Amino acid sequence: MEKAAVLKRLKETGLVPVLRAASVEKAIALAEAVAAGGVDVLEVTMTVPGAVEVIARLVRERPEILVGAGTVLDPETAERCIGAGAQFVVSPALNLKTIALCRRLSIAVLPGALTPTEIVTAWEAGADVVKVFPAGAMGGAKYLVSLKGPLPQIEMIPTGGVSLANAKEFLEAGAFALGVGSDLVDAKAMAAGKPEVVTETARKYMAIVREFRGRGVA
Repeated sequence: MEKAAVLKRLKETGLVPVLRAASVEKAIALAEAVAAGGVDVLEVTMTVPGAVEVIARLVRERPEILVGAGTVLDPETAERCIGAGAQFVVSPALNLKTIALCRRLSIAVLPGALTPTEIVTAWEAGADVVKVFPAGAMGGAKYLVSLKGPLPQIEMIPTGGVSLANAKEFLEAGAFALGVGSDLVDAKAMAAGKPEVVTETARKYMAIVREFRGRGVA
């Protein structure tokens, strides 16, 4: 998929579930539960044991899902993930060499940044979208509003502290999409043998995004 199409899908779906699990099989099961709720984008973090294998399996077995790599801290890791089929690369921090690699390979890159200076630095280096992390610790949607005021040209994905309770607020604040972790990717529910809990939460998130997009807000 071309990078422009990847970014279009990310915005249209409006949700980037951050997948964390204790094993390859648990990660695959979580991915299936999230996808069953209508989410066609997944971010597999490098904190998952065998994360590159998870990416490769999802790309092979679930081609309808847009699979990205998360918690990528260096260009070497990014290159391995891209080789496995990852179509976008996300990081909790700013690494300029990773951005440069992704630009060279025409892969969508979403580096993490928090302060205005970091965000602008990431954008000027070629970030397609900036992951604002941890958004919740900085005041949530109000912080995003403060950032988008002087920086309306920079697309941002708030991550960290996003929940069903505040998802609408983040969208109204100008979020390109929502990065969602444990509030959606519930490892405890999976451990209890209740994947339907994750699936239902995914449906609720997608309903919020659809309602917001339906009002004609870009």
